[in-house]
Amino acid sequence: MKQLATFLEAIKFSHSVFALPFALIAMLAAGPGWPGFWTLFWIVAACVAARTAAMAFNRLIDADVDAANPRTRNRALVTGELSRRDMAVALVASSLAFFFAAGMLNRLCLLLSPPTLLVLLGYSYTKRFTDFSHLVLGLALGLAPMGAWVAVTGSIAFAPMLLAGAVLFWVAGFDILYSCQDYEFDRSAAGLHSLPKRLGIRGAMRLARRFHGATLLLLLLFWLLSPFGGLFLLGVGAVGLLLIRQHALVSPRDLSRIDAAFFTTNGVISVGLFFVAAIDLALLGGAG
Repeated sequence: MKQLATFLEAIKFSHSVFALPFALIAMLAAGPGWPGFWTLFWIVAACVAARTAAMAFNRLIDADVDAANPRTRNRALVTGELSRRDMAVALVASSLAFFFAAGMLNRLCLLLSPPTLLVLLGYSYTKRFTDFSHLVLGLALGLAPMGAWVAVTGSIAFAPMLLAGAVLFWVAGFDILYSCQDYEFDRSAAGLHSLPKRLGIRGAMRLARRFHGATLLLLLLFWLLSPFGGLFLLGVGAVGLLLIRQHALVSPRDLSRIDAAFFTTNGVISVGLFFVAAIDLALLGGAG
């Protein structure tokens, strides 16, 4: 059990709370309402397996970088609490689990699962050649609501693309804020790229605010095409207030509250908006 707990901490399993609720929002919108138990089960299984594979691969690829970075040198793969073999086994097992879950949903999900996993794994390389790896991470998480929509409908539509875009800019924005912690390390490290390194912390934070403005706009457009009512719109307004709070918690001169801005606020945004969506549909009679 200790080994499992160490592994879950190493891959930041608790951060599944970011993309999964948006996948469930897309699932509700596609119905509209709750699908059968097994559709819900395999959507959750696919999301968790895909993220586990992505994080296991990231830890393997970034092990040398993590060892050199003061902020990450205590990670389990660096300290030896977990071996590279442990991570490789987890990578293979979770990748296979993702393909299996996708196949249990429908044929289109299965066909889209290899390119989806390619994006998820490919993110880990992007910081080595582009400043815009934050957007690739956003794309990786934005694929979750697209996948959930396809799982329910067996087709691709415009509405979930708007939700995926909202997730893309939301994740890219808070990842920029989070990576400000590594500004000095990234500046001194050859071959690593980031927007804080390119723009400076102040410029990167300004861009993150614009990304989060795009998030709100895309959520509003998604609402217009969704079956959700006024309660969901109020939820989008609450997301806006929480994003304002997130940016108020950090400044170029003080990054000490970045964990509260990153995990707590973003967790409330994703989980809270999902519950608002579910209650909204229930009140509208769409959850039966």
